[in-house]
Amino acid sequence: MSPQKVRRVLGMVRGKPVYQALAALQYVPSPTAVAVSKVIRSAVANAENNRFMIPETLKVVAAYADDAPRLRRYRPQSRGRISPIKRRSCHITVVVDRGS
Repeated sequence: MSPQKVRRVLGMVRGKPVYQALAALQYVPSPTAVAVSKVIRSAVANAENNRFMIPETLKVVAAYADDAPRLRRYRPQSRGRISPIKRRSCHITVVVDRGS
């Protein structure tokens, strides 16, 4: 999915506690919300297992989506011409830390 679509959803969860962010994403009718919630759950699991943090105290400190390489294809058009097809994708990054 394109970074522009993901950034819309990431703006909703930035700065919130993890449990509130996941609850808010549960009611967003978009495939983007599913992907973002998976990334948040992964960040929480990494913090719990690698950094020995308590999941209930974690907060989404930073969340951003960067461009990834685009898949480029071409579609034939009339009169011997072509039209480009650009499949955009993104890298989703979520940083969690203890809430203050």
